[in-house]
Formats: sequence, C-alpha cells, structure tokens
Amino acid sequence: MKRLLLAAALSFVATSYAQDYPSKAVNIVVPNPPGGMNQIHAQPLSAILEKLTNQPAVIINRPGGTGAVGTAYVVNQPPDGHHILVTVPNLYLVIEKDKLYGIKSPYTLDQVALLARLSADPLIMVVHPSMPVKSPKELAAIAKSKPNEIVFSSSGPYGITHTPTAMFMDAAGVKMRHLPTTGGGPAILQVLGGHAQVTGGGPAALYAHVQSGKLRAIASWGVKPHPTFPKLPTLQSLGYKNVEAYLWVGLFTSAAVPEPTLKKMRDLIRKVAADPSFKQTLEKINVVPDYLDAPEFRKFFDADYARMATAIKKIGKL
Repeated sequence: MKRLLLAAALSFVATSYAQDYPSKAVNIVVPNPPGGMNQIHAQPLSAILEKLTNQPAVIINRPGGTGAVGTAYVVNQPPDGHHILVTVPNLYLVIEKDKLYGIKSPYTLDQVALLARLSADPLIMVVHPSMPVKSPKELAAIAKSKPNEIVFSSSGPYGITHTPTAMFMDAAGVKMRHLPTTGGGPAILQVLGGHAQVTGGGPAALYAHVQSGKLRAIASWGVKPHPTFPKLPTLQSLGYKNVEAYLWVGLFTSAAVPEPTLKKMRDLIRKVAADPSFKQTLEKINVVPDYLDAPEFRKFFDADYARMATAIKKIGKL
C-alpha cells in the first residue's frame, strides 16, 4: 500500500512539474565552441523557444572531448527538463572510440533521452580540382594503383568525416592516407590548400567552394540526392552498399527527466521545428530542415549508430 501511495505521489509531482514547464530559463547546451552546425541550430531554437515560453533560452557553449564534456554536463543536471543538448553523431562516436581503447566514457547512452531530430544532411565527398577524377570509381582506381598515396583529411580520428571515408575505403577495397585535423572546417582547408586531395563534409560547408570551382563534388553518402546537389549520385546508387552517413543535428536531455516533462519538451520542439523562421534560417545556409519526433528519431538513430559502430570496429586502433 505504501509503495502504491509513493508511486502515486511521484506521478503527481512529475505531472505538476510538466504543467509548469518551463518554470525558469531553459539552457541550450552546445558541446562545441561557438560556430558550426550545432550553433546554427541552437540560435533559432533559442529565439523561438523564448517566444513560445516567455522564459529565457540561454545558449551555453561547453566544448571539450569531441562533445563529451557538454553531453556529460547535461545528463548530470537536475532532471527537470531545463537543459537541452544540441549535438551531432559525435554523441555515440565518442562512446565507440572509448570502447575500442578500453576507456570509460564520461556518460553512457542510457543516460541520454532523445527529444527530436532537426536536420540530417548527407555528407558530400569532394576532391581537389587537380585530381583527375569525377566519380568515386575513378578515385578508387587511382587509389588502388597508388595505395596510401592519396591523402584524405577529416575532422579527427573516428569522427563524422573519418568514419564514413573509412566505410567507402572498405567498400571500394582501397587505402588512402589519413590526415586528421581539429574539425570539419580545418579538414576542408587542408584540401583547399592542396595538403590533402579528398574530404567529406556537410552541404552547408561545401556548397560555396564547389560553386567557385575550388572543390569538386563527386558523390553523396545519402540514400537520395540533396537539394543543394540534386545531380550528385549517391555512393549506394554507384554500388557501394551500406555506405551511408549523415551530418544530423538532434536534441537530447537527461534520461532521468520524467515522461510528462519529456512530452512537454517534445511538444515545444515540434512547434519550433514547424516555425517558418526556423526553417528559413536553416535553408539560407543550405541545410534541409528534417524534423523527426523522438520515436521516429530513435529508429533513425539506432540504424545510423549501428553503421558507424561497425565502421569504427573495422578501423581498429590507430
């Protein structure tokens, strides 16, 4: 009887919190320095949340550990729903990298609750224009004839551009030399400067360079063409099976947040994603708004995670 009464009391408290939500400032945590995809999504999210709730929605940058510092910060906050994490696939790439090296991660995925996906642009493969290739098959032919001579740059070991490139190399049966950098922007700069010949990145970061002729786009890691590069073939359409990767941006919070509060958070985020100004902000920089509520996001997340985890295991220790 006492247990039933306690459960009823806890349910009542959780429902009361949800009815009052948000009762104070909402902290939008970006686990990176200012700039980049997470910040681009956090800014309109903050502005629209403030209009909807009449509460401050403060962007907090907590960089470090390829996003691990900011993620650990969010999952360890009081579970009242007033902390929202804005992040990319690094959320689980960090976990898989740590597993490989037997390192204890600062958080587990069980501590993280999915709220929504806001966008999911496929990565785009680009080469320096001096490379005599216009397709992945031509790139693979040169790489086979000259193992480890072609250099590909990435955002860092096991990161969002290294792991998909490793997927491609495995499917194509080729070896290229890895030039890791400190982020997606620096990886692109290495190709622009001629220090690497191949890289991957999101359409938003690559579009201007491709338009100017400073880079050549040769394929997409998506399953369908991206509106910014409508004629670009996908790697899967060219016969590279299961080679698929996205620079998605999602919203998360602590898994300890009660279900009634999670529902209220998701309802607010749904309204943000439907707001024309939110969509326009992303579309201006060639990011396609692609909202998924938590159940649908979970299916996408699990499939994406499985592909990337398999690729990281194949990469092995560096």
